[in-house]
Amino acid sequence: MTEPLLAIRGVKAFYGNIMALKGVDLDVNDGEIVTLIGANGAGKSTLMMTVFGNPRAREGSITFQGGDITNVPTHEIAHLRIAQAPEGRRIFPRMTVLENLQMGATVSEPGHFEADMKRVCTLFPVLGERLHQRGGTLSGGEQQMLAISRALMSRPRLLLLDEPSLGIAPMLAKQIFRAIRELNERDKLTVFLVEQNAFHALKLAHRGYVIVNGLITLSGSGRELLESPEVRAAYLEGGRH
Repeated sequence: MTEPLLAIRGVKAFYGNIMALKGVDLDVNDGEIVTLIGANGAGKSTLMMTVFGNPRAREGSITFQGGDITNVPTHEIAHLRIAQAPEGRRIFPRMTVLENLQMGATVSEPGHFEADMKRVCTLFPVLGERLHQRGGTLSGGEQQMLAISRALMSRPRLLLLDEPSLGIAPMLAKQIFRAIRELNERDKLTVFLVEQNAFHALKLAHRGYVIVNGLITLSGSGRELLESPEVRAAYLEGGRH
């Protein structure tokens, strides 16, 4: 059996004295979209941040492409072709769209910049129209597109997306989910997605995990989890938008 691209084993992480992750096991295989769903405060974002070393895993291990990255500094992880579009977008608001994209490309080889710019502007045409506009003046959905595009400019092997649909218009959220599918199908990009909109996330994902109070309680294919009575009751009732 081939080794997972990202393997999380027995990971425990803390905020102060509070144990946020209580021994999490999770795999992301090359070429997959894997989604992690759960209620607010369940540990979704913490797990994603722990992959990037902030907070550090206090127990357990995280491997990427077979190498142990559990204690690798965050800035070095970014050079391993793992990119993150964090929760809350966190673009550079005073910089233009173009400057944000240039920041994303700093860990990539300079020769690819024009081609990569074209790719993200084809994926999200609105960004091509706003290249010289400051990031902070974009709408929430456009900022989310910029955050994803900035991450893509580093040519990642693995893209971590934290709550891409949070606080944005449903129509723009659908556009973002469509773009994620396209990146996966066309470019074979591997995606680990943390998302509160369980219905859209599970429809998109090859496989999914459910996290409750810092522990994985269920896993399966996207379809299996969509049809699971527990998932439907907890996360899908009235959630189809």
